[in-house]
Amino acid sequence: MSLLLLIILAIAATVGIVWLINKFIPQKLKPVVMLVLWGLIALFAYQTFNSVYKPIQFNQLKEKRYTEVIKNLMDIRASQLAYRQVTGKFAGNWDSLVKFIDTAEFTITQRRDSSIVDEELTRRYGGVTTFKEITVIDTLGFESIKDSLFKGSDRYKTMMNLPVGKEGAKFDLKAGLFENIPVFEVSVDKSIILDGEDQDLITVEKQVVSVDGVNGPALKVGSMEEVNTNGNWPKVYGDNDN
Repeated sequence: MSLLLLIILAIAATVGIVWLINKFIPQKLKPVVMLVLWGLIALFAYQTFNSVYKPIQFNQLKEKRYTEVIKNLMDIRASQLAYRQVTGKFAGNWDSLVKFIDTAEFTITQRRDSSIVDEELTRRYGGVTTFKEITVIDTLGFESIKDSLFKGSDRYKTMMNLPVGKEGAKFDLKAGLFENIPVFEVSVDKSIILDGEDQDLITVEKQVVSVDGVNGPALKVGSMEEVNTNGNWPKVYGDNDN
């Protein structure tokens, strides 16, 4: 609405200036004045177009960069969940996480119901054989975590590197306990992802609060302040929970 009002005012101002020129400017000066006026009109038109188109370009680039960053965050989350499944905690540094993926294995198990003699009840019932139901967990084998999660790809070796934005940047990794429960958080500031873009637009983006946007100043997965392994992006970018 404000842009439409600005355009209407600009048109009205242009008409008014043309009328003033025709009425008060001498005939021999009119070509020069009109040339200057058309130059100003062209400049204003360019600035108006740029003010509209620049945010559109920014949003398109932002979405592409966020998509690439989130792919890495999803890989990191899957790796951390596997690490916790095997070790009971989350990795606190990248070297440990990568080494784990290189060498660790999932145990493949099968649960089945069975029954055995309940010796206590058998004695209690004077020797009458009594059975109780149990669940038996059989170990069927082992599977490489690397093959299970990444299926022959070695992208886990570089998943800590930011794929877009500021050159050489890495995700920030934290791990520890929250109320004696293992937690982790991996994050990167939006200004690093959007490095090289308009600072005013980046500032606005870091303040986003929206259902279909990435809220807050950073893209992240997990949390050090609650038991949560979800990502803070909307599902349009990919699965944000496990």
